[in-house]
Order: sequence, then C-alpha cells, then structure tokens
Amino acid sequence: MHSSSTHVLAGQPYPLGATVMGQGANFSLFSRNATAVELLLFDHYDSLRPSRVISLHPKINRTFYYWHLYVQGIGHGQLYGYRVHGPSNPFTGLRYDGDKLLIDPYTRCLAYGSNYDRLAASRPGPNIASSMKSVVIDTRSYDWEGDRPLNKPFSGSVIYELHVGGFTAHPSSELPAEQRGTYSGVIAKIPYLRALGISTVELLPVQQFDEQDAPKGLNNYWGYSPIVFFAPHRGYCGSSDAAGPVEEFKDMVKMLHRAGIEVIIDVVFNHTAEVGADGPTLSFRGLENRAYYILDPKDRSRYKDFSGCGNTLKTNHSVVRRMIIDALHYWVQVMHVDGFRFDLASIFSRDDVGSVMTSPPIIWEIESDPILAGTKIIAEAWDAGGLYQVGTFIGHRWAEWNGHYRDDTRRFIHGERNTVATISARIAGSRDLYPQPDREPHRSINFFTCHDGFTLNDLVSYNRKHNDPNHNNNTDGTDANYSNNNGFEGPTSDPAIEAVRARQIRNFFTVLFHSQGTPMILMGDEVRRSQQGNNNAYCQNNEISWFDWNLVNRETNLLRFVQELINFYKHHKLFSEEKFWADPENIKITWHGVKTNEPDWRDISHSIAYELNNRVTDTRESEHLFVMLNAYWDNLSFDLPALPAGQEWRRVIDTALLPPNDFSSPPVPLLPGQANYSTRSKNVVVLKAFRVGEN
Repeated sequence: MHSSSTHVLAGQPYPLGATVMGQGANFSLFSRNATAVELLLFDHYDSLRPSRVISLHPKINRTFYYWHLYVQGIGHGQLYGYRVHGPSNPFTGLRYDGDKLLIDPYTRCLAYGSNYDRLAASRPGPNIASSMKSVVIDTRSYDWEGDRPLNKPFSGSVIYELHVGGFTAHPSSELPAEQRGTYSGVIAKIPYLRALGISTVELLPVQQFDEQDAPKGLNNYWGYSPIVFFAPHRGYCGSSDAAGPVEEFKDMVKMLHRAGIEVIIDVVFNHTAEVGADGPTLSFRGLENRAYYILDPKDRSRYKDFSGCGNTLKTNHSVVRRMIIDALHYWVQVMHVDGFRFDLASIFSRDDVGSVMTSPPIIWEIESDPILAGTKIIAEAWDAGGLYQVGTFIGHRWAEWNGHYRDDTRRFIHGERNTVATISARIAGSRDLYPQPDREPHRSINFFTCHDGFTLNDLVSYNRKHNDPNHNNNTDGTDANYSNNNGFEGPTSDPAIEAVRARQIRNFFTVLFHSQGTPMILMGDEVRRSQQGNNNAYCQNNEISWFDWNLVNRETNLLRFVQELINFYKHHKLFSEEKFWADPENIKITWHGVKTNEPDWRDISHSIAYELNNRVTDTRESEHLFVMLNAYWDNLSFDLPALPAGQEWRRVIDTALLPPNDFSSPPVPLLPGQANYSTRSKNVVVLKAFRVGEN
C-alpha cells in the first residue's frame, strides 16, 4: 500500500525507536551506510505479508545517519519492522540484506509465536512470515500507583538470584498452567520470598532473548542470547496481547516493591543472538554491522569473540554506548528496576578492535550518570577472552561478583590445603583484593553458587560435571568446580554421607552470612535444588533447572536454618558495617586458632576462628560473636576467648547438631565456666556474648 502525504510526515530523528506522539507514532532508526529503508506495518505477528509498506525518502526522511518518519493513525500495539538495503560486502564489514525483516533495536516489545524461525534469518531470501515483529508501546499508559525504585543501599541487602521462568514452571508450584514460568508467577510466590528474608531479587536475563539459540532439540533457558535490550522477554508473559510482556513485567516489579523487595536485572550488553558470521540477520547485523560489533581489522568478515558466543558488541562506539545508556535509563525510569548486574562486564573495557583500555568511556558513563545514581550496578568483572578484573574493575561505585570468594570458600570448606589465609581474607571483606582507601566492603558480592555452575546441593554431591543432556559430549561447563561428593557420586540413601552433605550445606550458608560483603544465594539452594550434576544448564528448560516446590516441604529443616540465618544477619549491625572490619581505625575482627590469639596460617591447617566485636559502650547494643571453622577430617577443640565479668557465651549455630539445635533461637548458654568448645569434623559454630541473666 502506498502512503499519502496526509498520513505520513517527515518525522524527527529523536527519540530513537517508535514513540507514540499525538495522533500517531514517530519512528527513528540509525543506519549509516544504508541506501534505502522501508517501514513495514503488520496486523498480526505471523502475517505472511505486511499490511503496509512505507519507503523512506533519503532526503526527506533522513537526518545525518538517522532515518525517520511520522505515521498518523497508528499507536500502542502496532506491529512493525524494517527492511534496510545497502552494500553487502562482508570483507569490508557491511552485511546489508534487503530481504530480511529487521527488528528495531529500540523496540520496547516483540511479538511472535510458533511462527518464529531463527534459521530462516540465516538463509538467503525473505523471512517475513517467520520473523519477530517489533511493537509500538505507549509507555505513558501504565498506572504505577505511586511506585518508585526502592534504591536501597548494598549494606544490609541479601540478594537472591532468580530465574523468572524456572521459579514457577514446575507443576509443583501449584499455579494454573498459564501462570507457570511467568512474571505473574513470581508475583504469586512473593510470600515465599518475604518469608525467606531476602531483600533483592536478581533476575537472570529478562531482555528479549532467542530461545532457539541452543543445541538442536533444546532451548536457550538462561537467556544469555539477547535480541534487543529494551524489551522484556515475551516467553515469561502469560498474555497473548501484543503489549503483554511490558504490562506484566511492570506488575511484577510493582508488587515486589510493595513487599519491600528490590529488582535487579541481569543485562547482557556484551554480545547478541546474531552470533558469528553464519548466524541469523535479526537486527544489528543488517542495520550497521561495523558500528555494533568488534570485527577483525585484518578481515572484517570475521567477528572478534570475547563473549564466547560468536560476537562482541562494540560497547565503546558512540552509537552503541548511547544505546546502552538509553536502555538503562528506560529500565529505571519506565520499568522501575532498582539496578543491574552486567554480564561479562570486562568487555566494557575493550576498544573498537578488542584491545583493553585503561579508562573505558562506557564504564565511567554508567557510573556517573545522574539517572542511575541511586541504582545498584554490579559487574561480572571478567570476559571469555581471558580478561579477569575482580579487584581491578575501575570506578568508584561499581560492585563486583567476587569470584575469588566463591572459589576460596569452596576450597576451604571441602578441606583443601593452603586455604586458611585466603578464606580469612574473604571473610574479612577481601581487603587484599580491594585496597582502595575509599572502598566500601559491601561492593563485594559474596556467593558460593550462581546460575553458572553447580547448585549447592550438587557442590557437595558430585566430584565432576554431568552435562551429557546438553548434547556436547560433556565438554561444556567448567572442570574447576572445587566440589566434593563426600563419598559417593550423586544421590545416595547412605545416612552417613547424607549427614555430612547436610552439614556442609549449612557450613556454606553460615560462612556466607558471617562474612563481610553483600551475600547472594542461588534460587533453590535453600531447599537443596539439584541439577543432577549439570554445571552448565543453560539449555535445560525442564525439571533439571526448575525449582521443585515439593522441596519446600521436604527440606523444612534447611529452609528454617536459612531463614533464621538471614534474620540473624539482618538484625546485627556488624554485618552492615560501612568500613572494613580489619581496617586499623575500625578493628572489629580478631583471628584465633584452636588456641586464642594463635591462628594457624600453615599450609596444612584446616581450621580458623575469629571474633567479631563492635565494642559499643552500652552492652545492650554490643554485638560480640565468636565463629569457629573446622574443615579438618577430625574433631577439634577451640579455646574460648575470655569475656568481661558478668558475660557468658551462648550457642547460636552448631552445624553438626541435628535440627532444630543447629540454629538455636533463642541462643543456648554454655556450661558455667566452660573454657573450650569441641567441634566435629566439617563443622561451623557461632557463639554470641550475652550478659548473664539477659533474655
């Protein structure tokens, strides 16, 4: 259909994307080297042909490198896409394909169904019938009812890494089938999250990703295959409405905020689902390949791959940098999220050819941006190209996933040699990694498990990965698990092995919540969720990965232990201390061994103890703890530090005791005059000082 001048106007280059204005919508798209651009309008996501094709005039509808137009009579919910024509010469980095329907990089939503076919975008010829369609969204129409991002500090936060789909997809979630695995499903389980005591959910990728980017017969489950960066993933929406994902995501955020729970989203600004040279042309490749991706300067038909996924976004290019900032603004201002975890954030440190920069513009822009000033920004400070920046990621506000904490706690708790000094450093906020004088300890995100790797149950149940269901001959996933099956590979009914495993799980949790930094736990670890030894379940959208809600009733003792532990953590000021415990002007930690003031730092040592004491004058406000860690294969007796007259030690935690005595609430006084405490093998004990007679 040809347009008339009364219905189509020149439009304007800003804002990018499709924006509802007046009685129509403005469209703007960046493409430097395109020779022609067409806007296609559709009536349905699986339409075989467009309802209207509008050709943009290079003189009327182009300003600099921006193609734009205004279409009257369309608005919220309109489906659209682009065909972009230009030179196709991969060796010069240009990959225009006028047959392909392209997704608007700034679209706020995508519509598709069973019609979508990733392979059709890889083959020559048109792909209209099998493509995703961009959706015009009127962002002004939603009623937030006064909601705002919570903007809590890291101090006192407890993060729960959660997969939106996997959280409620299992039939045991007892939700209607249409609600399982959705944003709405998360809303239904908010009471569980509140009872657990977490303050922040960190959602695995919710930016629209390509579920078909996976081995044949499997689906991309984790979501680290982004198609666009502004649109919430349609696969987590229970509604078939074109704008459904946007509305349902906002509902979820609003209800989590009402419960006092922050929302952090895991953003993937390091690569896209278009992967390598043989990948599909979905959007960026067909719009301006040379601007969006890092190409090999010697052969621009080849993509530099620092993501391990086939391509790498050119994040410090001005256009890409602006897109990233615009997307972050959108998720904060329009979608009300509280922060971001940046996947493979070290790619932000790479320039246009992949070399490492000393002062990357994109990192400083995110940190200093006033709209993002109250948000949490967390870097996964490494990439797949070998760049590892934990402790050296630049900036004054960035927090980091502390990969050293994960590895060092695993090695110590499983009884490896030469680990006492490193576990002590991790407990004390990793000051060795973060020596900057103005550094806050809670910018270290402490964790022992995350989506990538073993679950906690599998960490104590398997010596090696079991990734055969991934169809990669068990070659994918790391071999550096620092795990221990404690005598048998996989599930067992042996009560002795099960007792050790249960104790080790409690040990991990206890150390985490008695370390300085911000604790993060993986969805389902609190009820021993297992992935059957799979440490790379990115393509397992099934019961291997899903949260089995039967475990909530089966693992009541562990769940209660974790709930009590989180409550204890949140109600002690020691754990929200803004300065490092070990700083000379703020000493709150003292190290011991089995003898007081005699820590054993030798390579062969497997035990350490420490006091935490805030030494407040009013003893009612004082918090004085003594923590004993025995990773040895035999029992050890620890001398107890002397207390002032009128005070006594009481047992809070002993992971070797059977529930409910593993966490005593209220704490249990020791025997009068008791001068030492006997710990079992593989045992963590926490004592707290009270005044004699104090309730």
